[in-house]
Amino acid sequence: MDTLLLKLEEVKSLVTPKDAVESTERTFKGLGDGSVINPTKVHLDLGDSGNNLPFGGGMNAMPAYVGWQGIAGLKWVGGRFFEREKKGMPYITGMIMLLDPSTAEFLCVMDGAHITNLRTGAQAAVIVKNLHQEKKSVSLGFFGAGMQCRMATAAIASCMNIKEVRISDISQANAESYKNEMKHLVDGEIIICKDPKDACDVDVVITVTAAPGPLVFDEWIKPGTTVIAMGSFQEIEPEFIFKSDAVVVDHIEQCLGRGALKNVVKEGKFKESDLYCTIGEWLNGVKKIDDIDKKRLLFIPIGTGAMDISLAGVVYKRALEKNIGTYFDFI
Repeated sequence: MDTLLLKLEEVKSLVTPKDAVESTERTFKGLGDGSVINPTKVHLDLGDSGNNLPFGGGMNAMPAYVGWQGIAGLKWVGGRFFEREKKGMPYITGMIMLLDPSTAEFLCVMDGAHITNLRTGAQAAVIVKNLHQEKKSVSLGFFGAGMQCRMATAAIASCMNIKEVRISDISQANAESYKNEMKHLVDGEIIICKDPKDACDVDVVITVTAAPGPLVFDEWIKPGTTVIAMGSFQEIEPEFIFKSDAVVVDHIEQCLGRGALKNVVKEGKFKESDLYCTIGEWLNGVKKIDDIDKKRLLFIPIGTGAMDISLAGVVYKRALEKNIGTYFDFI
């Protein structure tokens, strides 16, 4: 059986933010009911944590089986390499391989960077849509104005009206670029915040940075505000983690060892029993989240391979239907 190869522009032509939201929501539910299998990602540290390697980056191996699609796969992805930045290359680099689980034949190899950005934004959109499904519009505050911020905006705009965006970024130029590129998706104003505290005066705060230290502080978060922490490092002040009304994660084992919870778990200040539930359990109705206008909630969708594999499955099937891509003899 020949294997299909899909390049970046081909992937982009076959999938939309709305597709990503639908695929991601269904996959979250699969994680919740056990029909999606997602081992914890394996990280290859190539210098991003300050070890002796000079490359300044890291790679993650992220395998998964997605039951609702009957497909398995692996994403090999990373970023933050010094040489990529010097050469003006995109922050993220990634590749996805899809597998037929019944025969272990490789079905497709495709670019994974665009899918990574799409599904990251879709994770935030699924949370916002289901938390605020009775509202006609929502206000957003972003920390970080890069690609994943743009993708989150597009994903949320595909399923809800955005009445206002407040943006905080260390680069004024990045913030201005975001404002110019994304204003057509926002009903109201996009406000660039000189004081990062002002970016928290919204319904939902979303952090999408590579910051190694806290950007969002407990005293800034009012009742009725949800924080979605999607960075791989420590963007949230520990005090807010401890005082939030509920901490909800996408993958328990992974979130206890990476991202916002890593340090407080390592220090023995937070443990699995302190979690309220997973996103899948919440979406499946196993756990309820009520009275959100009175609560301060923390969602941590740190990212699972299942989201990438499920969206890649959508892309693969569309490529077959439209006869897009190049075949090669893997064997």
